[in-house]
Amino acid sequence: MPLSTIFLVFSKLALMGFGGVMPFAYRALVEQHKWLTAEEFAKYLATSQMLPGPTICNVALMVGNRYAGTGGALAALAGMVAGPFLVVIALGMVYQRFGEIEMFRHAIRGMAAVAAGLILATAVKMAKSMFAKADWREHRTQLQAALLVLAFIGLGLLQWQLALVFCLLAPLGTGATYLVGEKK
Repeated sequence: MPLSTIFLVFSKLALMGFGGVMPFAYRALVEQHKWLTAEEFAKYLATSQMLPGPTICNVALMVGNRYAGTGGALAALAGMVAGPFLVVIALGMVYQRFGEIEMFRHAIRGMAAVAAGLILATAVKMAKSMFAKADWREHRTQLQAALLVLAFIGLGLLQWQLALVFCLLAPLGTGATYLVGEKK
């Protein structure tokens, strides 16, 4: 795959989803370009969340590397960073000029609500594809749903740090998966 294609796809992603790229990344990588399956996207996302740095940049590096090696990884990362860098500089200049205007502040709050909704919609899409697998045992799906709810409670409601929630739930999920096993 040409490096320019990888760069352009990730540049478009970064600019479309400024402030919340993951919903657009899922749509582009899984639904439009079909570079990943929903399951692969979920695996890349999970791995990326455990690595240092922005999650979407880690996903970009993995996808770029998969399709064009080190050059593809660098092209994907450059696509993710270049456009938003310029946008942040421009927004900083705009905010410096208009930041005290009340209507401007309300617009920023509205954009934050939209970004939160997009992230929630992506989580629902990923959950639907995860739980739709017909070959999983019923109790395994329930266990995964319980872990998902526990993660939401820990991160969203109790405001615990990701590392703590991960350290508490990862052994539970790993042990349960080992005990329950997959239907062959």
